[in-house]
Amino acid sequence: MAVSIGSLPWCDVDSSCFQRSVIYLINLLFLCIFYLLLAASCVSKQFTIRSRNKGWTFVAAAICCLVTSITFLGAGLKFLIDGANNVFWVSCVVQGIICLSLAASPFVQGISKWINIVTSVWWVSFALLDSAEKIEILSQGEGIRVLDIITWPVSLMLLICSFISLKASPAPQDFSETGLSDPLLTDKSARLATAGFFSILTFSWMNPLLLAGFKKPLSSEDIPSLLPEDEAKLAYTKFSQAWDTLLAEGSLTKERNLVFRAIAKVYFKENIFTAVCALFRTIAVVSLPLMLYVFVNYANSDHRDLRIGLFNLSCLVLLKLVESLSMRHWYFAARRSGMRIRSALMVAAYKKQLKLSSLGRKHHSSGEIVNYIVVDAYRMGEFLWWFHSGWSVTLQLLLSTVVLFGVVGAGAFPGLILLLLCGLLNLPFAKMLKNSQTQFMMAQDKRLRSTSEILNSMKVIKLQSWEEEFKKQIESFRADEFRWLAKAQMTKAFGTFLYWLSPTIVSAVIFVACGLLKSPPLNASTIFTVLATLRVMSEPVRLIPEAISAIIQVNVSFDRINNFLLGDELKIDEVERSVLEKSGEVVDIQAGNFSWDPEMTKTPTLTNISLDINYGQTVAVCGPVGAGKSSLLHALLGEIPTVSGTVKVSGSIAYVSQTSWIQSGTIRDNILYGKPMEARRYNAAIAACALDKDLNDFRHGDLTEIGQRGLNLSGGQKQRIQLARAVYADADVYLLDDPFSAVDARTAGVLFHKCVEDSLREKTVVLVTHQVEFLSEVDQILVMEEGRITLSGKYEELLMMGTAFQQLVNAHNESLGDFKQGGTNREMGDINIVEKVKEEIKTIDTRGIQLTQEEEVESGYVGLKPFLDYFRVSQGWFLLSATVLGQVGFVVFQAASTYWLAFAIGIPKLSTTMVIGVYSVISTLSAGFVYSRAVTTVYLGLKASKAFFSGFTNAVFKAPMLFFDSTPVGRILTRASSDMNILDFDIPSAFILVVVPAVELTAALIVMTYVTWQVIIIALLALAATKVVQDYYLASARELIRINGTTKAPVMNYAAETSLGVVTIRAFGTVDRFFKSYLNLVDADAALFFLSNAAMEWVIMRIEILQNVTLFTCALLLILIPKGYIAPGLVGLSLSYALTLTQTQVFLTRWYCTLSNSIISVERIKQYMSIPEEPPAVVDGRRPPSSWPSNGTIHLQELKIRYRPNAPLVLKGISCTFREGTRVGVVGRTGSGKSTLISALFRLVEPASGCILIDGIDISKIGLKDLRMKLSIIPQEPTLFRGCIRTNLDPLGVYSDDEIWKALEKCQLKITISNLPNKLDSSVSEEGENWSVGQRQLFCLGRVLLKRNKILVLDEATASIDSATDAIIQKTIREEFSECTVITVAHRVPTVIDCDMVMVLSFGDVVEYNEPLKLMETDSYFSKLVAEYWASCRGHSSQNLQVHI
Repeated sequence: MAVSIGSLPWCDVDSSCFQRSVIYLINLLFLCIFYLLLAASCVSKQFTIRSRNKGWTFVAAAICCLVTSITFLGAGLKFLIDGANNVFWVSCVVQGIICLSLAASPFVQGISKWINIVTSVWWVSFALLDSAEKIEILSQGEGIRVLDIITWPVSLMLLICSFISLKASPAPQDFSETGLSDPLLTDKSARLATAGFFSILTFSWMNPLLLAGFKKPLSSEDIPSLLPEDEAKLAYTKFSQAWDTLLAEGSLTKERNLVFRAIAKVYFKENIFTAVCALFRTIAVVSLPLMLYVFVNYANSDHRDLRIGLFNLSCLVLLKLVESLSMRHWYFAARRSGMRIRSALMVAAYKKQLKLSSLGRKHHSSGEIVNYIVVDAYRMGEFLWWFHSGWSVTLQLLLSTVVLFGVVGAGAFPGLILLLLCGLLNLPFAKMLKNSQTQFMMAQDKRLRSTSEILNSMKVIKLQSWEEEFKKQIESFRADEFRWLAKAQMTKAFGTFLYWLSPTIVSAVIFVACGLLKSPPLNASTIFTVLATLRVMSEPVRLIPEAISAIIQVNVSFDRINNFLLGDELKIDEVERSVLEKSGEVVDIQAGNFSWDPEMTKTPTLTNISLDINYGQTVAVCGPVGAGKSSLLHALLGEIPTVSGTVKVSGSIAYVSQTSWIQSGTIRDNILYGKPMEARRYNAAIAACALDKDLNDFRHGDLTEIGQRGLNLSGGQKQRIQLARAVYADADVYLLDDPFSAVDARTAGVLFHKCVEDSLREKTVVLVTHQVEFLSEVDQILVMEEGRITLSGKYEELLMMGTAFQQLVNAHNESLGDFKQGGTNREMGDINIVEKVKEEIKTIDTRGIQLTQEEEVESGYVGLKPFLDYFRVSQGWFLLSATVLGQVGFVVFQAASTYWLAFAIGIPKLSTTMVIGVYSVISTLSAGFVYSRAVTTVYLGLKASKAFFSGFTNAVFKAPMLFFDSTPVGRILTRASSDMNILDFDIPSAFILVVVPAVELTAALIVMTYVTWQVIIIALLALAATKVVQDYYLASARELIRINGTTKAPVMNYAAETSLGVVTIRAFGTVDRFFKSYLNLVDADAALFFLSNAAMEWVIMRIEILQNVTLFTCALLLILIPKGYIAPGLVGLSLSYALTLTQTQVFLTRWYCTLSNSIISVERIKQYMSIPEEPPAVVDGRRPPSSWPSNGTIHLQELKIRYRPNAPLVLKGISCTFREGTRVGVVGRTGSGKSTLISALFRLVEPASGCILIDGIDISKIGLKDLRMKLSIIPQEPTLFRGCIRTNLDPLGVYSDDEIWKALEKCQLKITISNLPNKLDSSVSEEGENWSVGQRQLFCLGRVLLKRNKILVLDEATASIDSATDAIIQKTIREEFSECTVITVAHRVPTVIDCDMVMVLSFGDVVEYNEPLKLMETDSYFSKLVAEYWASCRGHSSQNLQVHI
């Protein structure tokens, strides 16, 4: 018979067998071609699926093929077992293999053009041939078997898929030629977005990233971006909405944590899936001991049915599949959800600090805010994992108890009571652990806060030679922290001991109870099921206390964040803002009373302030230190709470703070401040702020990288960049807080005339200043005293009134007195202020290259070096050996005890008492080993922590100043915090958790091989494959962790930077821009966390598959081996070890990868332990006499200085002598080398050649401490430390209270401090924020008055105080240091006019060195500087000034 399709005969042979054979051959031919092409693609490294987003049609077709395949293979197996005709079972197996290949084919489409073509043709061919066969059978009127009909739906599905595939696929492009074969180079978005069901199920969407990482070390450019649903913006939006709803509902109660409630409200639904996965995993894990029971019973059965054995095997396969898939997706989903919570809270904390009021900032310091973000919020990444672990292992414990009762009945009671006791024993230890960890966190907070403060002030510490004292402070905080760390780790060690011991002791008790009660027979199935169940139960015993501890830690973090988010916010209505109107009032304060502390309304900071400023006016605010000038500007900004009155400001605001706030980044970024570049306006702003020469002389121009907080810029440069930022902003109202304090007189004149008078002539300007010389040029002057505006009017009007203003002017005139003697007869008018002599000095780019260095990051596999470093630095080789031997001993005794059970139950002569007794003795002996292992691990970790912390701290404190100038503080803090934390906790636990499973895995393979030697072949192949997969994963995972190390520091830096400049950010109205930038930083950090977790699940899933093959092989062999060949006890022993094999290997892989990733912290800390040291503090044999320097004579001999090798010289061979007891003034323009000279004197930088002699001793030959302790300095930027007044004046504690009070009296602070309740113990907040800049400068003066060294350096020491206070300070210095050598570096020429000698620096050379009056009498460089200062004082109305002088 023939059935035709078109014109072709179907078959002329009257045999259905022949027809089916032809169909099979055609399909097998397609199958061979398909696998050959697939293999070729893999070999050519083009194994990248380009279209993973398979529709449900393809998935349904694949599932149908898979079900059909299983059906045929099962039928073939049944025919084989039943001894049916060979044709039947061969036919079924072939059909099953074909269907299995067809099931895989939809998921490999896209690998290459040829695979696409072959699969599509194969689908069409299969569908047509199969349909033709069915039609043939039906046309003959014959019945169709079930096995024949089930392929027809598959045929139809494949036919549909082929049409969809051909219709949807354009001509494939050969990406290999375009260089785009790596999908990560063509698509920066996460591959998860386009992944199909199978890809998501198996984490195959990670393949492109892992392949890229295997080919080359990953860089930040290779990292895919997060999906929109994982981004911080969406997470914060959801959290913010829930938070606002809870606040609106009036839920502000102490009983409930609002942060937790908001998080629960947002993330409850998505955690239902995680909970379902955790439930499935728990059920599967609890069921596995029952499978062991079934297998041992089957092996012991007299009538063994192979079908039952294979059914048991299939159940085991199903359970392991469910366990693996559910566990992997539970872990991943929990951490993904945790990442979203983490991002939401990090952003919420950052957003809060942008809105925090002065009162809120008082309760939450900058360091604490950074901690909320990088410690508390960061901890949320693991919160949900611990939460789901907590309830799921509790359920696991309950279900295992049911299984235990089901197997041994009442005999389980004593064991469960003992297990309960072990659990209860954990409770007090959990409480101790919680207390230890809480105390540890508090101690760590103290250390990190102190570390941050010290790093930010390292220059002052080195100048004062206080390194040892502050290092001791850090070490004392660390000692407290270490005490709690040791307590926590020893508590954990006991918990570990209980975890490993409890199954052993409990099992012995259960066996004794069973023997006494004679309830179930103690055969192989009972014994090994009990052991397997107890092993399942031991996990909850260990995890529950840890989960409770982790949740308690998270709860503490929730409380801290909740407290912060409920902190006092800046009130939006403090200042009434309106659109600018170019006529009328722009600034209006009516009867305003303002107080920094809202609780002290009776004594407000500013009292009865009434102020009207019209459009276009320039108003100057002057007055003594602490008069409330800066507070007035803060009142206009709305930063200081209003007690009463109203404040109105029209138009946009630009603000220049008294203390420069500079962001990390380039100079251009700081000036543009987020605005688009307009070249003309930009250049005008640079010129107006006298920055053009600085930028021209920097090698990188305005693209020069600025270090954190502007560390590599001078004070004047930072202030001018701030001013340029304000000018470029083109605002309506300018609030300038003493912007000229850090620049020289000429530059101050240029800034006032070109910037304030010219660039801002059509703007409203409020200028706080101590420079009296500019007051005659402004429209209105406000004189402030004790928080009040005492005088208001024009310059001439106020002079006529006399009083406070007259005193200010007189103090200024007195400082100019010497000018009139030496310079008033000269023709000042001939000097053009703006146009300087052509040989004007250049600002030398002393660094040559970008000063802020890119962070050094290792790449690729660095071998065993970090591991060896860990043991070498800690000298822990003996403890390492003891730990490994302890674990080996434990495993050997454990294996011996279980082997004894397997062996003894087969010997009828041995009594139950004998069997259980020997087992109990051997098990108990193992306890000693496990305890020794736990303790030695703790000591090893503690020893390493101590060694690395000590090495790191010593290295940082001994690092040269150049290191701190080129390294952002956040980079050092990351190592001191998160890397040190990993060293304290993660590495010791990861190390032991690698040793434990490695030894157990070896023992399991030995036992399994002993029972069924054939399994070793599969086991070794699986181990080899595991190693390959593990190395493939580690190539990428290592780089992901390293990159993550560089993404976390910017999050910390940005938050810290924002905290310091929040007033400026709010003033400029750039809160939203900063918020968006922070979102990007959080997302960049979260992407690494997300991908690291996904990669971990990817590798573990594949390792589970490989190890499960070993388990299934072992189970299959035990089924197929005839009864009696292996004793039932050995079957139970082998299978009990086989069941732990997968878990042990996964455990080993997870912790080996964790250890490999964590060890990077060792690598990072070791980098900083190798920082080149500055010269020693003390050089034995070359110590100067204790009376040195007795005279104070300083000789500079051909002194040449450069900051880096091959960089240009900054000082070019200076030679001169500062005689004993003289006052030497050092002047010169910005960049002339003044600060470098001071740095050379204190040896912050070493000479390239030449030397400095003090009283005949070459300072480069003696120790740094011997030198710096004998020199005194008042630095340009006054620095105070958190603590009290006493510790700030006398950190070393060597002076009496009486001496301190005398020093305070001389520096004009005694009255202020004696009025404080706590006097010398009055608090100083972080960076001295609760004291004005002028007062901080006076504190620095107090320090040198206490030390009374023969050499004193004043580095712009009076730049931030008014002229009257300046005059008093100068008088004090003249009186107190009359016999000392005083070197004064000054911007304001009057500061040096009464010096004995003046040194003028230019281009790093000494151009003049003589008495000031002699220099004034000639056409000298100094006389030109004096003339400029004089002319800047006169400004455009010199006549007015002369009248009053």
